[in-house]
Amino acid sequence: MTQRVEAELVANVIKVLVAPGDTVAVGDMVVLLESMKMEIPVEVEWAGTIAEVGVSEGDVVSEGDLIVVVDDK
Repeated sequence: MTQRVEAELVANVIKVLVAPGDTVAVGDMVVLLESMKMEIPVEVEWAGTIAEVGVSEGDVVSEGDLIVVVDDK
């Protein structure tokens, strides 16, 4: 099963910490966002493999934008 991690607010992408094929565990940070001078870590809620990364450093995301897709197979 695949799980989508989506942005919950408008923010700048400061750092992307994963790439497709990387293995992640529950609670791993995949992206660091910045909004209103606050850093916001984006963590995965599922263990698995990163199937897709939907953002790059320097991007601006809006609520609902794809950040990563995790394949738990």
